[in-house]
Amino acid sequence: MTNIDVLIGARIKGRRIALKISQTKLAEAVGVRFQQVQKYESGANRVSASRLLMIAETLCVPISYFFQGLDATASSDAVVKKSSERPSAPMNALTDTHVSEILALVETLPKEQQMAVLAFLRTLAKTSETESNSA
Repeated sequence: MTNIDVLIGARIKGRRIALKISQTKLAEAVGVRFQQVQKYESGANRVSASRLLMIAETLCVPISYFFQGLDATASSDAVVKKSSERPSAPMNALTDTHVSEILALVETLPKEQQMAVLAFLRTLAKTSETESNSA
């Protein structure tokens, strides 16, 4: 299991949940058992290119959707990193299922509503920053 497999799995799960599609229905649509979808979503099993294309078509997204937020330098697990080096924040955030679900849900909104959600989140972040600085 690699960070990329986990990222792709989280994006699959978030989009599937946003569309209210069960693992069983997704599995049937792409020709696997629901247990395989579970393994894809957890990052335990790697998704082949052809299967990922089928999943993308089923979830109505371009295949590039699954790679959004992936830093080019972090894309190769063959790159040796210092033990003290940590993955970038976007990679960490996108492996969290809840954040992936939020992203998938926001993507289903009209552009104006997406911008309103973004403004709301910026306000929350500023409020949180102000509260932690005064504490």
